[in-house]
Amino acid sequence: MPTATVTSKGQLTIPKEVRKALGIKPGTRVDFYEGQKGEYIFRPRTGSIRDLEGFLPKLDHIVTIEEMNEAIGAAAAENFLRSVGKLPELEDETSKGEAA
Repeated sequence: MPTATVTSKGQLTIPKEVRKALGIKPGTRVDFYEGQKGEYIFRPRTGSIRDLEGFLPKLDHIVTIEEMNEAIGAAAAENFLRSVGKLPELEDETSKGEAA
């Protein structure tokens, strides 16, 4: 089992075999997560924002600024009318289940 020693400055050298297994290279940031009582888990923050390319499906059309503005305006008007009692409140999923 690989081990490491903490320096007087609180630094820790991750053993070579652990770095290799986790793909940790110089400059890799590491996140620490609290596990069970008295335990911490660390994971390398690997990857790039570019790895997310293609994650979301392509739109069937490009939304124009005018369409965005119209949708924002409609939603704002609906929220306003609902806040002054001119529109009925939307039913949420919990109230639908209770009525049944």
